[in-house]
Amino acid sequence: MDQNLITTDWNYPTMDRTLSLHVWYLTTNYDQLSLSLRVLLVVYIIRYFYYPFLAIIGVPVNVVTIYVLLYKDCGLSPCVRRYLGAMALADLLVIILDLILRQIPIVYDEQFDFLRYIPVCNIHAVLLYAATDCSVWFTVTFTFDRFVAICCQKLKSKYCSEKTAAVILGTVTVLSFLKNIFWYFMLTAHYKLLYLPWFCYATMDVLSSRVWVTIEFLHHILTPALPFLLILLLNVFTVRHILVTSTARRRLRAHTNGDSQCDTEMQNRKKSIIILFGISANFILLWSTLMLFSIWYRMWNIGYQSVNLDWSVQELGFMLQLLSCCTNTAIYAVTQTKFRQQLKNVLKHHLTQIHQSIKFTR
Repeated sequence: MDQNLITTDWNYPTMDRTLSLHVWYLTTNYDQLSLSLRVLLVVYIIRYFYYPFLAIIGVPVNVVTIYVLLYKDCGLSPCVRRYLGAMALADLLVIILDLILRQIPIVYDEQFDFLRYIPVCNIHAVLLYAATDCSVWFTVTFTFDRFVAICCQKLKSKYCSEKTAAVILGTVTVLSFLKNIFWYFMLTAHYKLLYLPWFCYATMDVLSSRVWVTIEFLHHILTPALPFLLILLLNVFTVRHILVTSTARRRLRAHTNGDSQCDTEMQNRKKSIIILFGISANFILLWSTLMLFSIWYRMWNIGYQSVNLDWSVQELGFMLQLLSCCTNTAIYAVTQTKFRQQLKNVLKHHLTQIHQSIKFTR
């Protein structure tokens, strides 16, 4: 076992990454392996099928979602459509830059060994982390927009507009790129095709510098720890407001014998709440594993080593985080009837065109 297991400078177990070797090693040495190593090997094996499948599904799903949100009437306000469209675009970029150009080459490192000779890794890192920040902080800005729309009626007309949404999304995009410029100087241009601690090589000056360690720690606090906290707080305040106003409205309707306008308003608010909570829960559930591991890893590096996490937690965190880039479309389809219908129409139209093209070529 020790001959097949190599420990790197970061005390991380790495193995030959071919699928057949992982399967052989797991099946022939199963009784001799620890539980944590068994889980890690199983996760390695799953990744070979999971990441390509996620890429095949994720790209067209987000492209269709962007098209529907921008060009079809899906029963959402222009402000909400702009936020959701920006989130879908950011998710698409994360799928391309992270899943397709980072995770898959790391898993299939032998097939992508040529990347080691293409000196653009630090540029890739800046784009990847900026896109990830956009994806996360767009979720925060959408959550805040819905909080204002539901809880702050006086501010709603000024803040919840398409123009304001465009300004906020543009500002977040610019700040995300500026925040991640430091990766260009922190990392070298050459790919490592490992996660340790980044997928690019870094100089020894960087690895031993407390300044860079602090910067990287703050990077993981800002994304996703702070957004995680903000989304939780905004949803707590929103739920509290809903409970208070619902009680007041029930009392009012009891005196007025019901009012159709109130019913319509509550129906619209219910749709907004469902999509808000669906997106928020999706982010919190699928990002929490990677956030936990990222914070633990940085605390471990600076000497707080009372808790130990298996490296399989990191792998599962990457898998769940990337899944979050593909699930928002399902949330829209489940919660929004018009969006679901427009999605069906677009898919039918394109499938029909593909079928006709195939028949024509024959």
